[in-house]
Amino acid sequence: MNRHIANQISLFFLAVGLILTGGPLVWMLITAFTSPDALAATPPRYGEWSLENFKVLLAAGNIARWSINSFVVSAAVTIAQTIFNALAAFGFAAGRFKGREAVFMVLLAAMMVPGQIVMLPLFLFMAKWGMIDSLWSVILPAIASPFGVYMVRQYMDSIPIQMSEAAQIDGASHYQVFRHIYFPLSMPILATSGIFTFITQWNAFLWPLITLNSERYYTLTVGLSTLQDQQMMDFGLLMAGATLAAVPMVAVFMFFSRYMLEGMRKGAIQ
Repeated sequence: MNRHIANQISLFFLAVGLILTGGPLVWMLITAFTSPDALAATPPRYGEWSLENFKVLLAAGNIARWSINSFVVSAAVTIAQTIFNALAAFGFAAGRFKGREAVFMVLLAAMMVPGQIVMLPLFLFMAKWGMIDSLWSVILPAIASPFGVYMVRQYMDSIPIQMSEAAQIDGASHYQVFRHIYFPLSMPILATSGIFTFITQWNAFLWPLITLNSERYYTLTVGLSTLQDQQMMDFGLLMAGATLAAVPMVAVFMFFSRYMLEGMRKGAIQ
C-alpha cells in the first residue's frame, strides 16, 4: 500500500512538472496559430486557426536574414568550441606537463566568473579591433568554453591512458593519438556539448544586442525584440516568432539526441 501511494505521489509530481514545462509550449503554439481577430477579442477565442500571424511576421521584418545570421553564428561557435574544447581537454587528460592541475584549477575558476562582469572589457577589446557591429564580435568571444573543456576532459579521463601509450610506442604522434583515438571515442560527449552550445548561441540575446547595431547583422533574437517594439506587444506575432525560433533547436536536438543519450549513458556507467 505504501509503495502504491509513493508511486501515485511520484506520478503527481511528474504530471505537475510536465504541465509546467509543456504548458507554455502548448500555449505558444495555440497562440501562434490563432487568428489576430480572435486574439483581440475579449475573452480571446482560441481555436480559430489561421496562418495570419506568420504572414505578418514574415512581411514585417527581415526574418530570413536574421535566421541566417543566427545559424551562421551558432554553427561557427559550435564547430569552433567542439575543436578547441576537444584539443584542450585532450591536453589536460593525456598530457603530462608541469603545472597541469594548476592550469586546470584556473580554468575551473574562470567558470565562476559571471559573464556580465567581463562584458565591458570585452566590448572595449572588440571596439579597439574594429569588430563591433559585425558577426565576428559575437563569434570570437565564444569560440572556447571553460565548462565545455571541463566536461570533455572528464569524459576523456575515462579513456584508458594505456591506449595512448601503446600508440606512441608504435610511433604515433600526439596529434595522431588525438585524431585516431581520443576524438572518435569522445564523439558522444562532443555531440552533447555541441547541442548545448548551439542552443545557447541560438538563444543568446544580451551580448548580440550590445554589439550589433545594424539591422542586417541582427540575430533572430535581437531582430524579434525590435519587432516587438514596433508591433506594440502583439502576442500572436510574438508567439509566431518564438515558434519559428524554436524550430531549429528542436531539429538539432532530435538529430543529435541519440549521441547525447549515449554520452550520458556511458558517463553514468564509467
